Amino acid sequence: MLRLRNLTCGYGRTPVVHGVDLEVGADEVVAVMGHNGAGKTTLLRAVVGLIPVMSGSIELDGEAVNRRPANKRVKAGMAYVPQGQQCFAHLTAGENLRLVADGRKSGKALIDAQLDLFPALRPLLGRQAGLLSGGQRQQLAIARALITEPRLLILDEPTEGIQPNVVAEIESTIVDLAGRGGLSVLLVEQHLGFALQAASRFAVLRSGRVASTGGTGAGAVERVREAMAI
Repeated sequence: MLRLRNLTCGYGRTPVVHGVDLEVGADEVVAVMGHNGAGKTTLLRAVVGLIPVMSGSIELDGEAVNRRPANKRVKAGMAYVPQGQQCFAHLTAGENLRLVADGRKSGKALIDAQLDLFPALRPLLGRQAGLLSGGQRQQLAIARALITEPRLLILDEPTEGIQPNVVAEIESTIVDLAGRGGLSVLLVEQHLGFALQAASRFAVLRSGRVASTGGTGAGAVERVREAMAI
């Protein structure tokens, strides 16, 4: 679904990510981990087209998307949930969802489908998004992204600052969605337990380079800790 080949990217003339190779298969969840400043968010921003690629390639379903603007990548099947439970704070939760659903043939059905995934949002549809808890805003942000019917969902630190019970709900939802088929997930996460439970494979970034990769089965925690030197 997604293939990064020798990807280098950054800001201005300063590279932050250096020569990264990474793949996300169809219906697969892959976690990217690393300390703050390792280049995780920069990597995601390059994938979705928010910063330019300095060298290397980004392929979505076998097609190079390096030169496509962010909106074209969304149309091609990417959806991005940035760090920080971002939403339109002055709009209600329902208006946040309708903003994305309006104009789509089955907009109401798409909203209903996301509310089935995140039932805690149903009684909150009339409340301003800025008044929701961090966990509620994160569920809203993911639901809003899923309304675009992506083939690749890209999540940046979805558990940051969220209570444990909501973390478990988000993890369960991600695993369930990928298990249904038709959706791959690229996940940036520092919560080691969440990342290794939700994903089937991992990559650890250190100073913008891939320090370790592998499956999330037996021994994964030790390999990740060693790569992160923790």
